[in-house]
Amino acid sequence: MTSHAHWGYDANIAPDRWGLLDPAYSVCSVGKKQSPVDLVNAEQRPLPEIEFDYKTSAINIVNTGHSIQINVDPGSSIAVERVRYQLVQFHFHHRSEHTIAGQQQPMELHFVHSNNKDELAVVGVFLIEGQANAALAPVWHNLPEQPTPEKTLPGTVDLDALLPQRRTTWRYSGSLTTPPCSEGVSWFVMTDGVEVSAEQIAKFSAIYPNNFRPVQPLNSRKLVCDSKHS
Repeated sequence: MTSHAHWGYDANIAPDRWGLLDPAYSVCSVGKKQSPVDLVNAEQRPLPEIEFDYKTSAINIVNTGHSIQINVDPGSSIAVERVRYQLVQFHFHHRSEHTIAGQQQPMELHFVHSNNKDELAVVGVFLIEGQANAALAPVWHNLPEQPTPEKTLPGTVDLDALLPQRRTTWRYSGSLTTPPCSEGVSWFVMTDGVEVSAEQIAKFSAIYPNNFRPVQPLNSRKLVCDSKHS
């Protein structure tokens, strides 16, 4: 197994240095379709709906050393224009990686999917301060504070309940937001956020106070937003 350079969010391993840490991460510096981006001045037009088929999963949790990640049971998926992507895992960033007209949100949840061609699609959901999120409670009950192997917690998580009721999105072609920053990722960022409590935000930020990559240039890419969003 090839070993790659350690990376992170602070000091000499911070995002602005990722491309210098390892030749395998060079796209982080030289790529022209990098994520995240600032969600502003999007072209408004009708967009084909994302068909969500999210189910309940066991809480297969791991502290990766970069985030808290839940590896989901098989069976949840999305379909976009007749292409189906299987949900693999979801994880969290504090603060948000994408910004809305320059404004960062408290947190961001990323649902990572893969299709039968190994193409990736990520659904981003902003987590905004408000009421406690009951769907996240079983996950938050025992967040691993240190990097750990995967562990299955008691209970389950209702994946569909982690999505906003209105399913309109911003969309663009981007990349992974962590090394190796591979491009060709289809991004769908929900226009509506989901509430979490100040206490839930604080519990995550005590473990990861700063695990977000700053926004990257849009360059020649097209950012579109569903015209049903207003």
